[in-house]
Amino acid sequence: MEPVTTPALLAISHGTSSPEGQAAVAALVDAVAARLPDVTVRLGHVDVQQPDVAASLGSLPEGQPVVIVPLLLSAGYHVRIDLKKQSAGHDGVTIAKALGPDPRLADRLAARLAQLRPDSAGAIVLAVAGSSDNRANDDCRVVGAMLAERVGRPVEVGFLAAAEPRLGTAVANAREAAGTAIVANYLLAPGYFHDLAARVSGVSPVARPLLDDDEPAASLVDIVVDRYRAAVTASKSL
Repeated sequence: MEPVTTPALLAISHGTSSPEGQAAVAALVDAVAARLPDVTVRLGHVDVQQPDVAASLGSLPEGQPVVIVPLLLSAGYHVRIDLKKQSAGHDGVTIAKALGPDPRLADRLAARLAQLRPDSAGAIVLAVAGSSDNRANDDCRVVGAMLAERVGRPVEVGFLAAAEPRLGTAVANAREAAGTAIVANYLLAPGYFHDLAARVSGVSPVARPLLDDDEPAASLVDIVVDRYRAAVTASKSL
């Protein structure tokens, strides 16, 4: 039997206990698989859910090269540390870039805001999970700047954990300055942080996450496929 040379695409999400979040992420990966019919596409998780990274890698044929595409919006601890540790000992593994920052994510955020409030009234606050790695927070700030350029209005970034300003504070400040505020949701799918964003935002409406119970946006599928293809190209040049 000839060795398998086409790298598999192992999409690794953070993981969530939310059934809605699990379904939304699975739908994205199914759409990626449909876009790449000649590629083995699997879904695994870095935390919370199974299969984890090691089990996902172990399920693939021996000797098959693998590109791990982090379904994470910035390159924080999970991308820089966890994925490297959890894939150590497996030959032929390449870790692709995180999904963000990317202008297509800003486009998706703008589309979600338009669904929430077509007239775009109110100050805009971008809800971000937050990371202990400030490089990841900076990635999110870049997306905030992209969104501001996309909608032609200032965007304040508010963090749900690990960084300042916290979302509740950012929303309160925005309401005080502009009278009303709306929250753009820079979270991949429903889950703990989405619920927290809704709670701490008070009366300010919160847009849907990038993935929800609707069909995954083609642009999000494009980003995953692009990350995979770029990693394949880079691995061939080594």
